[in-house]
Amino acid sequence: MSYFRDSFKKMVVVLLGAFGWVSIYPFMASARVGASLIELPAKPVSIPLAEWTVAVVDWLAINIEPFFDFIQLVLNVINDALLAAIQWIPIFVVKIAGLDIRFPVWSLILFFLLWYLSGELSTGLLGLITVWLSANFGLYIEMTETFALTLTAAFIAIALGIPSGILAGISETVNHMIRPVLDLMQTMPVFVYLIPAVIFFGMGAAPGAVATVIFAYPPSVRLTNLGIREVPTELVEAGQAFGCNYWQLLTKVQIPVARPSIMQGVNQSIMLALSMAVVAALIGAGGLGGEVVRGIQRMRVGQGFVAGLSVVFTAMILDRATANIGAREE
Repeated sequence: MSYFRDSFKKMVVVLLGAFGWVSIYPFMASARVGASLIELPAKPVSIPLAEWTVAVVDWLAINIEPFFDFIQLVLNVINDALLAAIQWIPIFVVKIAGLDIRFPVWSLILFFLLWYLSGELSTGLLGLITVWLSANFGLYIEMTETFALTLTAAFIAIALGIPSGILAGISETVNHMIRPVLDLMQTMPVFVYLIPAVIFFGMGAAPGAVATVIFAYPPSVRLTNLGIREVPTELVEAGQAFGCNYWQLLTKVQIPVARPSIMQGVNQSIMLALSMAVVAALIGAGGLGGEVVRGIQRMRVGQGFVAGLSVVFTAMILDRATANIGAREE
């Protein structure tokens, strides 16, 4: 009995659905006909922002070319010097069970450097193991190229970002002026930075460094600004009561108290610089990003996975080092 009851219910539901569709179909058809009768203008009026942008970029590329050449020269010198210093350190190859096991001396130097900077033995061991693994993956040269480009761009971004953040923290005018610029930098798609970089600087490491600097600049500014503004008013008033002048108040009270936030901005800038340095391989920056791009183009899953894993290793080294430095300062 229950079987016939369920079948009857299903039949009623199907009939009601069919009746509803038949009822509303004429209205839907008439709505489609009415919409098709609406004619849009063949060429709608718009603001020619794209044409204006092309005109500005062309004017800059033609009239300020010596300035861009100077920036390109400086970036190439810094990047090449770092890369030469890292790659100058030798790698020893030992045959073990028929395998060529590579032991880069740079991993030992990085071990002691990270141990000293972070104050934790685990961070030093992490750097030692990750560099050793990348070397035995056959990507040691590519890893050093990514490392050098990341450090070059991060150094410039932080050197520009911390003073800008301090100015924004002590001046409302500067804060209001720089905030929309930072919003634009952080919300613009990363690939958009590559277009003017190629136009102004050509292909290679220099345009990749420029795009990386632009992408990694905002975090250091924002977090430095935040740290300066979060200094307790009581400390500032105490410094003024003890006779601190403007410069002494900034260097002996505000910046030391804001140091953990500043170091967090340094950490974020370095991590964003690494992510953008990998993307910059699309314009000839090379490094691990180049291996990832070639793996995608040639559908080599293993090559792309190993290169991506080496990127993760590099990110772990930089993140643990700067994060632990910030925690120790705090």
